[in-house]
Amino acid sequence: MFTIHKQEVMWGGRKLTLETGHIARQADGAVLATYGDTVVLCAVTAAKSVKEGQDFFPLTVHYQEKFSAAGRIPGGFFKRERGATEHETLTSRLIDRPIRPLFPEGFYNEVLIIAQVLSYDGENEADIVALVAASAALTLSGVPFMGPLAAARVAYVDGQYVLNPTKTQIKEGSLELIAAGTRDAILMVESEAKELSEEVMLGAVMFAHNESKPVIEAIIKLAEAGAKDPWELKGAGDQSSMIDQIKGVAGAAISDAYKIIAKADRQSALGVAKAKVKDLFAGSAPAEALKASKLVKKIEAGIVRTQILKDGIRIDGRDTKTVRPIEAMVGFLPRTHGSALFTRGETQAIVSTTLGTSDAEQMIDGLDGLRYERFMLHYNFPPYSVGEVGRFGAPSRRDIGHGKLAWRAINPLLPAKEDFPYTIRVLSDITESNGSSSMATVCGASLALMDAGVPLVRPVAGIAMGLILEGKDFAVLSDILGDEDHLGDMDFKVAGTSEGVTALQMDIKVAGITEEIMKVALGQAKAGREHILGEMAKALDTTRTEMSAHAPRIESFQIDKSKIRDVIGTGGKIIREIVATTGAKVNIEDDGTVKIASSDPAQIEAAKAWIMGITQEAEVGKIYTGKVVSMVDFGAFVNFMGSKDGLVHISEIKNERVAKVSEVLTEGQPVKVKVLGIDDRGKVRLSMRLVDQETGAEIADTRPPREDGPDRAPRSDRGPRRDGGDRGGNRGGGGGDRGPRRDGGSSDRGPRPERAAEPEGEPTFAPSFITGDRD
Repeated sequence: MFTIHKQEVMWGGRKLTLETGHIARQADGAVLATYGDTVVLCAVTAAKSVKEGQDFFPLTVHYQEKFSAAGRIPGGFFKRERGATEHETLTSRLIDRPIRPLFPEGFYNEVLIIAQVLSYDGENEADIVALVAASAALTLSGVPFMGPLAAARVAYVDGQYVLNPTKTQIKEGSLELIAAGTRDAILMVESEAKELSEEVMLGAVMFAHNESKPVIEAIIKLAEAGAKDPWELKGAGDQSSMIDQIKGVAGAAISDAYKIIAKADRQSALGVAKAKVKDLFAGSAPAEALKASKLVKKIEAGIVRTQILKDGIRIDGRDTKTVRPIEAMVGFLPRTHGSALFTRGETQAIVSTTLGTSDAEQMIDGLDGLRYERFMLHYNFPPYSVGEVGRFGAPSRRDIGHGKLAWRAINPLLPAKEDFPYTIRVLSDITESNGSSSMATVCGASLALMDAGVPLVRPVAGIAMGLILEGKDFAVLSDILGDEDHLGDMDFKVAGTSEGVTALQMDIKVAGITEEIMKVALGQAKAGREHILGEMAKALDTTRTEMSAHAPRIESFQIDKSKIRDVIGTGGKIIREIVATTGAKVNIEDDGTVKIASSDPAQIEAAKAWIMGITQEAEVGKIYTGKVVSMVDFGAFVNFMGSKDGLVHISEIKNERVAKVSEVLTEGQPVKVKVLGIDDRGKVRLSMRLVDQETGAEIADTRPPREDGPDRAPRSDRGPRRDGGDRGGNRGGGGGDRGPRRDGGSSDRGPRPERAAEPEGEPTFAPSFITGDRD
């Protein structure tokens, strides 16, 4: 038998339920979390021993969405969940980042967290539920975890903060923020905003933190009822003797190394100092050598942190607020649609922008169904950027996370699809890295987009802030170096425009920070961001009015929805012909929006004219360009509006008399015609003689009107007929009586009806198979 433990709490207007003891009982800790109809199972397992020689904490988080949770079958060839999607990778990082700092220093047992979405209601996002479930499972497992923690999502709608908003509320609002923390401090922040002030952003973080506390209390109560016995954690023991030994052989060398400004030279000097320590413990046990290596890092941190807190002087000689020198270039790559080279100190990014049509949009299949994304930002971090040899290939979780952060910073400033109907891809390749390459990506992306002619609302810049925290003393660092990131306590990234914040991301390596520290960091980041925007403006301060000659032009217009099938044609025949003939790409949406794309404006105009010819009706008196499609004795038929043909009567070809149509025109010949009239059957009469065939200008009708001829003599004046009858219609001997009919009936058929006179100049009919609309 088993015992089920359950805790319930009303949270954001909905009930959150945490349950343990029933499912996944062989895991060290397992929790089934339910919020609305969204259900997540999170299981935690931990290795009972540490691998020999291991000197880091191997925490792994896997978040997985089951398509069955939303009643869907996966798309594509393989009908099962496979590798992690971008969203699953980002959510795994979201869970990992606030949890990792809560494990004690020196704990190196491998820990695996698996969170699986089993049910999804379409309104309550599973990522927050998964993070809460992971925190609860760790708290129950007995592993040395200094939690619990909780997280909340916040929107900002009509000046009010909304806890765990629906997707509609997020869309209508100007903020989506996730903050995680313990009962006492904040650990992690992730957000996207529409140029909000630092005060609004800070208020959102604190709102999320306060609203998370009831969940933390529920986890504590659940642990009191069902937690396993805590693990014994061996202490590090007295390390003072070993520290003194290390300082004796390498302390001065380490201190001198951190006075070297250039990263490569500093790393070289540190390598010499570490080699001395390695030689000192060469004959010791592997565990002792490993401990010595860890203590070297501790000594490094002490030197750097003390110097900053005591003197306010950083590794490269800057004070705490100064931003490194910035150099920005645009138009760096000749064949891309837009490009920039952004360098800040020893951090550098080559960023390019590519514009495409809607068929280049990214298709994303998830629990919410199939959707398309028009803006993509991809970040690459090759090993040469830090002077190392390493893996090169598919993007890592870090690459995906940094790219998404830059995406959030830029996305609120992009023009609406209706105003700029392009698919946009930004590619950032980091070529040097010494601190905050993700913020260099934001700056470079902003410049590359403006260089490509993308009308951003305003330029965007980003800056990374660091923190040194010792007791109550702290120092916030602007534009941190890589070493300050590794040896410091915070990585706080802020991106935005001159008007406000667009993205915020914070990761903490200590047990959390206070509202006071966040307030100082946000204020200092604002000043740094304004400085960076000023430096960027020296390269390009506004969007280019002309796009690259290599970029496609897209023209959009509307047609009647009832005409869509006419443009596409049977089996797509007509639209394929348009694309093949003109060379332009054509896309037609369900609402009748037509988008034509090409780098050649002439191709766009040709495709547009073709489509307009199919969908529009001919106008009397208007001049069109067409081509001769067939000729008959009495004129020529001209295709002048897509599938529409009209007749140019032989008398309307030229002002002078035309004896034979084929002597003047040939099939396929381009001509300019004026619409003279349209009858009630849709038959169109055209004229060539009233249009200048060179310029297409209308010509005045100078042909004199036809004069009436003399009256004809009566037909009866021609003399007697050979058969003896008169010319009035009476046969000889009959006076109109045709004699008896073969069937015996009367031969007197009565007078013939009069025939209607035909108008002069053209026939009253045309062959039906070559007039009117063509398929």
